[in-house]
Amino acid sequence: MSFDADPRPTGSLLSDAINQLTRLVRGEVALAKAEVAQNIRNAGIGVGLLVGAAILALVALHVLAAALVAALAHWIGPGWAALLVGVVVLIVAVILALRGLNALKPENLAPSRTVRSVQADAQAIKENVGNGNHK
Repeated sequence: MSFDADPRPTGSLLSDAINQLTRLVRGEVALAKAEVAQNIRNAGIGVGLLVGAAILALVALHVLAAALVAALAHWIGPGWAALLVGVVVLIVAVILALRGLNALKPENLAPSRTVRSVQADAQAIKENVGNGNHK
């Protein structure tokens, strides 16, 4: 078994290890910030979709109410046409609301890529320290 010792003094090796660990932590923090910023943008889109759904739901309720009035007043086609439009608008509102709620789920907001990256880094450090690999 050959072991190639690094000719640098222990203090220099320790300093290099600390510098590398510092760079790694800074990189992970930067990754976490970027991922959280992206998730916040996605949450903003989700909120926008919910606002759109709420507006369309109000419009749909107005159209449905007008359709019911027209249907009861005339017992002919124009009211049923308005009813159909109201139902279609309401369906669109429901779809937007479901998409908006999906965008706001906690698992979609958590920095999952950063967590996986940190776990991989921790595993690599464990393997290098556990195997006694020194470069």
